[in-house]
Amino acid sequence: MLKIRRFAAPWALFLMMLALQATLPASAAEPILVRTAMQSGSLAKYAPDDPTAPGLCLEMLRAVERIDPGLRFIGLELRAPLLRIERMLALGEIDAFFCLLKSPERAQQWRYLPVPLYRIRQMAVQRMSDSTELRSMADLVVAGAKKPVLVPQGTLLAATLRRSNVAIGFAPSEREALQMLLLGRTDVVYGQDLNLLRNIRAAGLGDQVRMSATVFQEDAQYATVSTQTPPELALRLTQALQQLERDGSLRAIAEKYK
Repeated sequence: MLKIRRFAAPWALFLMMLALQATLPASAAEPILVRTAMQSGSLAKYAPDDPTAPGLCLEMLRAVERIDPGLRFIGLELRAPLLRIERMLALGEIDAFFCLLKSPERAQQWRYLPVPLYRIRQMAVQRMSDSTELRSMADLVVAGAKKPVLVPQGTLLAATLRRSNVAIGFAPSEREALQMLLLGRTDVVYGQDLNLLRNIRAAGLGDQVRMSATVFQEDAQYATVSTQTPPELALRLTQALQQLERDGSLRAIAEKYK
């Protein structure tokens, strides 16, 4: 007859449970929760309602979760304009945000992870009926003297134009800026190529507006973390992004949105 062996002391059961826990895979442990948010009005970066193209930054964020199952992003139900997200990041109300352009002023408020996520080109959009060619910043200065060049509110694009003395105006997003362009409120919308193209396609404006042939500036987008984010978490995020860079995943996601 098989006899059931009883443990002589309660601590023996405790030791057995510890041993069992040590053999569990890392994925069975409780994940580290990373607070974040989605930028509203930027369809190229965040478009969760589109299952086929939910946005560059959202796809890269999910790719990080696949590479490191011990990380889980929360807070994505919050959609906020960029200025609010920047404040939340600076105050430590969110741990990380994908994706932001880099500037010395921004780098003093939060930390940039070293892996570039994708590159954007700063370009201009005009009405199809406008035959004016924008070949340089000097041409934008001339255009802005007639009607302010519109840029999305909260981006670094305004700083680029101000350095060249271009008169500018602001719109809440690329979508509103394009609507104002069609209404004649401006003759030029200045923005990031991927965001502009996504909004032009989404609104069916391909036969009413055109992109300039000139690339006025090119920059990289990065993942960022709050200064209050633990260094260990920043390292985990960096290592995941480095692996995605090595295996070509970041490049493949970026190519999907061109």
